Amino acid sequence: MTRSNISDEAPDEVRKRGLKRMSEVYGWEMSDGPGDYFAHTADQVFGNVWAREGLSDRDRRLLLLGALAASNNIDVAEIQAGAALGNGELTPEQLEEISLFLCYYIGWPQGTKMHFMFGEVIKKHRKQK
Repeated sequence: MTRSNISDEAPDEVRKRGLKRMSEVYGWEMSDGPGDYFAHTADQVFGNVWAREGLSDRDRRLLLLGALAASNNIDVAEIQAGAALGNGELTPEQLEEISLFLCYYIGWPQGTKMHFMFGEVIKKHRKQK
């Protein structure tokens, strides 16, 4: 499903694909939402980017976690880490390894924030099981 231009698709088909991918990526049922921001998120980010071939969801998640950590978006990284655990893309041990690895590339203080946040996500995940 690699596409560079999908303008020939009906908008409702792109939206359907986007909502389906959002549900798969986050692990909960996503319904349609109002406004341009939601439209761009569903249609472009999930209907197009997350729907492309070439990278697995795990690959995309790893890249996203690194980018979020580097930009100090720990709160958004928390959502991604929880979804990665819930979808079986990453294990608790892998999240801990990621935080240690990131310490060396984004700085010890920032990596430490990720480490403690991952610990909370892991604790919550284990409690839910």
